[in-house]
Amino acid sequence: MRGIQLAQLTAFAAVAEHCSFTRAATQLGTSTPSLSEAVRGLEEMFGVRLLNRTTRSVALTEAGAQLLEHLNPVLEGVDKAIDAVNAFRDTPAGVLRLVAHPVAAATVVAPLVARFAAAYPAIHLEISVDRERKDIVSERFDAGIHFGDGVAQDMIAVPVGEKFQLSTVASSAYLARHPAPAVPDDLRDHNCVRCRWGGDAGGAAWKFARDGRPIDIAVEGSLSVDDHELAVRAALDGAGIVQLPDMWVARHVSEGRLVPVLADWRQPAAGCSLFYPSRRHVPVKLRALIDFFRREAKQVPAPGIAPHRVMLPACPEVDVALAAPLPASVVRARGACVGARA
Repeated sequence: MRGIQLAQLTAFAAVAEHCSFTRAATQLGTSTPSLSEAVRGLEEMFGVRLLNRTTRSVALTEAGAQLLEHLNPVLEGVDKAIDAVNAFRDTPAGVLRLVAHPVAAATVVAPLVARFAAAYPAIHLEISVDRERKDIVSERFDAGIHFGDGVAQDMIAVPVGEKFQLSTVASSAYLARHPAPAVPDDLRDHNCVRCRWGGDAGGAAWKFARDGRPIDIAVEGSLSVDDHELAVRAALDGAGIVQLPDMWVARHVSEGRLVPVLADWRQPAAGCSLFYPSRRHVPVKLRALIDFFRREAKQVPAPGIAPHRVMLPACPEVDVALAAPLPASVVRARGACVGARA
């Protein structure tokens, strides 16, 4: 088995993660036929089939699942070995994978990518934008940046960017038909446009505070969305009351198209945190990202721009891959798949 090449094992792991030769080839920067040939050569060397393929799907066989389970720590060890050598370079280098919540992507990440690339030209920063709070270890991300609280206990969290307020607003047309709420409990009698920040099915409770006393209200409504631009549009059209980061409604409030409600009940400030696995060894490239974002990240208000449509400054020399949302896209992937589309 000494003839087996690391590239073949990497190719197999990438296909297993993406459940697709096409997507794995795109990620690895090679052609689909080359990737297929590499996996086929690996199967011939082992004398067993590792992947079941049809015209529509790719799935691991039992042998393939066993190989992937033992291969994961080996490839992770290769990553650590490469990073150990990179520590002797003058500047950090390598691929760095980051997953960001749409709000974090727009307010923290987007304003910094060009400057980060200029400061660390040898780092290839690969960003996925996703509302879900990902398990960055199992999905092979180096770090994540998420809006709000709730980072897992086995993660180290670093606040990045400035905190901002949540605004509760509605259109004049809606308030003409429904008396404005006087206290947060009154929201239970209103149609509230609920936003799903992550995996919650109906949307998180709305938060308020007065005289240092926090209040969470589980609102109800006929519309629940995971697109913040759609939530703003619904509020503008009089569908109901919405609570969103103030940067996304400030322009409409200033123009009189949306009206703040419960102004005496100040919503708690919210912010973003950069989180990464708790471990003794932090790769040099990840340490560079952490230090840079802690030092440079500042909130950049972007009223009127949908968080999932991140606008990046024109900078053709920046080597950054950005997608929203993406499944785990990796340079060296190690997840399992069952019957997904090819």
